[in-house]
Amino acid sequence: MNNDLWQRLRGLTPARIALGRSGASLPTTEWLAFAAAHAQARDAVHTPLDADALTGQLSGCLQVRSRAATRDIYLRRPDLGRRLDGACELPPGPCDLALVLADGLSAAALQAHGAAVLDALLPLLPAGLSIAPPVIALQARVALGDEIGQRLGARLVLVLIGERPGLSSPDSLGAYLTWAPAVGRSDAERNCVSNIRPAGLPPGQAAARLAWLIAQALRRGLTGIGLKDDSAGVATLPAI
Repeated sequence: MNNDLWQRLRGLTPARIALGRSGASLPTTEWLAFAAAHAQARDAVHTPLDADALTGQLSGCLQVRSRAATRDIYLRRPDLGRRLDGACELPPGPCDLALVLADGLSAAALQAHGAAVLDALLPLLPAGLSIAPPVIALQARVALGDEIGQRLGARLVLVLIGERPGLSSPDSLGAYLTWAPAVGRSDAERNCVSNIRPAGLPPGQAAARLAWLIAQALRRGLTGIGLKDDSAGVATLPAI
């Protein structure tokens, strides 16, 4: 395969292809680019969320944290990131939808795209939906949303969370939707929309997909493997 074709292919993907070589190793430029990407991924995992700045972008939000007291504990004990700290208090509800903004494994992703997704999503939701105040969750895993939703008396919980960073995507946000949230729910009972970022699935498109899934979940009373994402090409949202 000639070099021109490799370069055209390289222009179609952020994957590391057509890197070339210098002797038995990578060219210096590519080695430095890899080291920089690795450093960005590490920074995404360890940089804390600026919760005050995010709070300023939202209206009337609450703040909680998991039982993982430090980032080091959070990384070594995923189970503690799935349960609320005992001192956290939440209003009892009930409500139709709870919104959780969780730092996860990339606080940078939530910082950059969390408010934008909510801003695009809220106008698309069915009229008359009762929504709990947004909850910012620190040192959080996806399942922490189950306990938060249960405490808020929510029929449905949406968790926006920083995804595990890759070497080309340190700012990727994931969205997880769970019907009847309660401690002990499994991943098979959730719907996921992933890779939300300008270079992946833009926040506006992600919001449209989530609005469709939310409307369907409320109408059918389920999420997970029983709810297939058929939102592509749907011009209007279905009534509940």
